Amino acid sequence: MKRKLFPLLLTTTAILPALLTGTARGQGTPSPADNAPVTAAVATASGPAKGSLVIVGGGAIGDDIWTRFIELAGGKEARIVLVPTAAEDGGWDADKSVEAFRKRGAKEVVFLHTRDPKKADTDEFIEPLKSATGVWFGGGRQWRIADAYLGTKTQRAFESVLERGGVIGGTSAGATIQGSFLVRGDTKGNELLIGDHIRGFGYLRNVAIDQHLLRRNRQFDLISVIEAHPELLGIGIDEGTAVVVQGNTFEVIGPSYVAIYDGQKWKAAATDGSPGLVGRFTLLSKNNRFDLATRKIIEPPKP
Repeated sequence: MKRKLFPLLLTTTAILPALLTGTARGQGTPSPADNAPVTAAVATASGPAKGSLVIVGGGAIGDDIWTRFIELAGGKEARIVLVPTAAEDGGWDADKSVEAFRKRGAKEVVFLHTRDPKKADTDEFIEPLKSATGVWFGGGRQWRIADAYLGTKTQRAFESVLERGGVIGGTSAGATIQGSFLVRGDTKGNELLIGDHIRGFGYLRNVAIDQHLLRRNRQFDLISVIEAHPELLGIGIDEGTAVVVQGNTFEVIGPSYVAIYDGQKWKAAATDGSPGLVGRFTLLSKNNRFDLATRKIIEPPKP
């Protein structure tokens, strides 16, 4: 895909919406068989029936996001499983990562990793997940997570954490894997939006998630994905920013923006069958809330 040139988006919140030519705003967990992308013309996006998701757009993660994740995992009783599988071999410092979670109050932190789906399909491997209250997926390449865990006992054990009311979080690749459609899942590189891996874990059903949105000038990239799969809802998350999902509702936390791409609205708004870039995405910022099922922003209560 040829990338549209766009200036580096290090700007103030006052002028960012105009530069983006979008629309700015102010302030049952599925079974493995259900996770494949749907092909219907109209599909309802949805979150997990139980538990919570913390989906981060990569980059430096602030204390507000870490604090929310630990709180949702049980605070001082949190038992966290860290999954570094998206990274290259040797790309994670296990001791440093474990210590970071312990410093933020987690009671127990365990490192869980394999590249072998046969190993991931064993009872021995999933033992730490049986008592986990939170799972965290690190960054790297999302197809590595899919190759190791899709269709295994480990994938089902991840889902069980949500079913017990726990939390699943992740950043960068660990964000994208949480959607049902795997954006940038090609093994040859991350520039191809629709590649040789297109199936995610489906914690958000009928959703495609992109990350590093503004920092890497990706704000127009999900448009091509939604044009190819108009049944999907696209969610693009900038660095240092997250969506916290409970049920069919999410809240934005962090300093930057989240973009929503809704092809159903494009079709309704088009007068000539090919609307331009203007209005192709809506920007949400800190404290904004969004309803996945209705695909609408939840307006704050009037004072």
